[in-house]
Amino acid sequence: MRRPMRWWKVLGLAGLAGVAATGVVIARAERRRRAYSPEEIRERLRARHAEATASADDA
Repeated sequence: MRRPMRWWKVLGLAGLAGVAATGVVIARAERRRRAYSPEEIRERLRARHAEATASADDA
């Protein structure tokens, strides 16, 4: 006869799965961030700045 799984075991497994999923999300974001060259980052920042100042001038 099997004993029923205790609630703390289920909670522990859920916590472990949550930690693993968070690690995957962080790793993906880091890879995506590092994929840009410094020039691409500068271009994107300049474009965002120009867009922000244009929308601030319109308001």
